[in-house]
Amino acid sequence: MIIILIILLYFVLLSLYSRIATGRNATNETFFRGNRRSPWYMVAFGMIGASVSGITFVSVPGMVIKSDMTYLQTCLGFIFGYIAVAFILLPIYYRLNLTTIYSYLKDRLGQRAYKTGAGFFLLSKLTGAAARFYVVCIMLQAFVFDDLGIPFFLTVIGMVALIWVYTRSGGIKTLVWTDTLQTVCMFAALGLIIYNVAGRLDMSLAEAFSAVWNDSHSRVFEFSDFVSRQNFWKQFLSGIFIVIVMTGLDQDMMQKNLTCKNLRDAQKDMCTYGVAFVPANLLFLCLGVMLMMLTSKMGMALPESSDELLPMFAASGLLGTPVLIFFTIGLMAASFSSADSALTALTTSYCVDVCEKPKDEGLRKRVHIGMALAFVVCILLFRVFNSTSLIDAIYVMCSYTYGPLLGLFAFGLITRKRINDRYVPFIAIASPLLCFALDTVTTQYLGYHFGYELLMLNGLITFGGLYCCKEKC
Repeated sequence: MIIILIILLYFVLLSLYSRIATGRNATNETFFRGNRRSPWYMVAFGMIGASVSGITFVSVPGMVIKSDMTYLQTCLGFIFGYIAVAFILLPIYYRLNLTTIYSYLKDRLGQRAYKTGAGFFLLSKLTGAAARFYVVCIMLQAFVFDDLGIPFFLTVIGMVALIWVYTRSGGIKTLVWTDTLQTVCMFAALGLIIYNVAGRLDMSLAEAFSAVWNDSHSRVFEFSDFVSRQNFWKQFLSGIFIVIVMTGLDQDMMQKNLTCKNLRDAQKDMCTYGVAFVPANLLFLCLGVMLMMLTSKMGMALPESSDELLPMFAASGLLGTPVLIFFTIGLMAASFSSADSALTALTTSYCVDVCEKPKDEGLRKRVHIGMALAFVVCILLFRVFNSTSLIDAIYVMCSYTYGPLLGLFAFGLITRKRINDRYVPFIAIASPLLCFALDTVTTQYLGYHFGYELLMLNGLITFGGLYCCKEKC
């Protein structure tokens, strides 16, 4: 009952906050672009929370079990990726005064390239965001709603409805303000959980972080084994391209940045939260090491799934009611912050890119409801199959779908060539299929399994296919 009360109070606070921030005279310009009046520092702070999903809140602490703190190598690459987005992509988006970033493809490569890019975004974002939110829903169902006899489909409908209510009018303008609040809640919860875990270890915070520093699982860098997925150069370079593609070429992540007053503010926003992303993830990883220490102290076995490390303590009540409350708040803040921006971006892209009716407010309202319903359907389908491997497959598919976007934008930015865009949809579909085939062959015959670097290969194949279709001068 206490968790339900927390959820309701959290929603009421979000709704009031959004109503005050947005006002009553919200238009499509407000929903799609926030009237281009967002303070850059608020966007930057909120983007930290938006970049951390509910899955991140649960999964990153558990990463230390199998790969220590090597995830920070990828985070270091993120910094350079954010700088590249700030000074290469943002100037183009602002110069063209874009509402959706895929409009660039229309002017540069043609109508079919434009629709292909938008289509890949809609597919990957809908399934990926729904998969992330599904994990949060099943956790709440298992720990709260099953005991109350509430069926899963009502849990899903209720959670998605809460997001729809506070985003339906203000859209992206609402999110700039609510994400700030949710980021505060998330890191406050994280800090309080760390404080409580340190107390259970009979340590002060300074002693706890010193113990983490000296722990064998605090290893960050891996230079010796190139085959390893934790190799520094593989993770660092992949981190750069992950940000370029999954932030710079993703309407969901870029929409908030495009609400800043001008290009300079947007660049300050991008660089600020890009640097802040490293210490944010470091805190999650430190918590993971501390939880492993606590596991050893309490004589408990580590969970079979690394994702269960934090929930094993927090959601089960082993650390007491305060940690359960903080965990719920943090999980809600992280999951709502990513799901609400995904829902808004999907609505924006469908209205602007697919329907090409950016001023039709009636259409926007209908599409927003439709996307919320599609969100619910996707989550319920995951429940029907009830397979973790399916979720993993969805994430893999999403990583594949960003490769063609990388190739499309890279070709447009690097070359001056025009293409016969009639072939673009076929190239965009063929590229992930070729990558899948290559990964299968190398895994079976060479024992080498592609990691994050598959994204770069996917983009390269798409780029090569587009080059073969260039028009003769």
